[in-house]
Amino acid sequence: MRNLSVVTQFILMGIPHTEGLETMLFVLFFSFYIFALVGNPLILLAIVSSTQLHTPMYFFLCQLSACDIFFPSVTSPKMLYYLSGNSRAISYAGCVCQLFFYHFLGCTEGFLYTVMAYDRFVAICYPLWYQIIMNHRVCAILALGTLFSACIQATFLTTVTFQLPYCGPNEVAYSFCDMLVLLKLACSDTSAQEMVGFISVGLMPLSCFFLILTSYSCIVYSILKIRSAEGRHKAFSTCSAHLTAILLYFMPVVLIYLRPTTSPCLDAAIQVFNNLVIPMLNPLIYSLRNKEVKSSLKKILQKVASLLEKC
Repeated sequence: MRNLSVVTQFILMGIPHTEGLETMLFVLFFSFYIFALVGNPLILLAIVSSTQLHTPMYFFLCQLSACDIFFPSVTSPKMLYYLSGNSRAISYAGCVCQLFFYHFLGCTEGFLYTVMAYDRFVAICYPLWYQIIMNHRVCAILALGTLFSACIQATFLTTVTFQLPYCGPNEVAYSFCDMLVLLKLACSDTSAQEMVGFISVGLMPLSCFFLILTSYSCIVYSILKIRSAEGRHKAFSTCSAHLTAILLYFMPVVLIYLRPTTSPCLDAAIQVFNNLVIPMLNPLIYSLRNKEVKSSLKKILQKVASLLEKC
């Protein structure tokens, strides 16, 4: 990637019309960030420590929890840094890293939700073949495939963005470096890059959503064929947490990248929800709706409490 820019740093302007609210926003966002950093490792620990949870579904949930640890860490530390009264400047290299890892981790989550939908499809539609189809080798290939595909997508978007010359304004009307806002600062015509960006960013979630919709159409059809009400309820309950997480993931993506018009205030609010609130909510979604995870978490907390009492 060749840097043609005379701009050595960018200034993150943050959320519009929040002057004087920096302290309140710092406390609020810091709380969200801490909950995400505490909740997701607890899910990881609960799954790793319980042999009952060593299944493909929880293997992918571990990968999702790892993403939810790193994803808010791409943008939140810098945002909290300037909300605490420090500099809003971010270096050119820092901006490149932010954009790459933001899309890398975001795409990884989208691909993971798709893989998890496929896992539920096999488990419910082909239960007798589940262990054979979703073996360790297949799970490893799917997990590595999500990372590889996300890396390609993020590399492409980063290259498209930073191959342009940045030689004038450097104020980013956002709380972090993202493709659409950075293209507005380039010193050349960006219509082609904007079109490519919209197609690339929009195609990924739409493709994932289509595959998820196909999987769940087959799942619903199979569940409706179950005769007992108890069996149908049990099958639906195994998918409810995943469906909730899917809706929370795709709503911000659609509202930010696929709307015909933009609104700086609304975009900023949606991005905060996407970057901080969803990684914080995912551990609650997957623990509150899952008896096995709750049981494992309870055992861990009991062990921690007993250790504290001994100390």
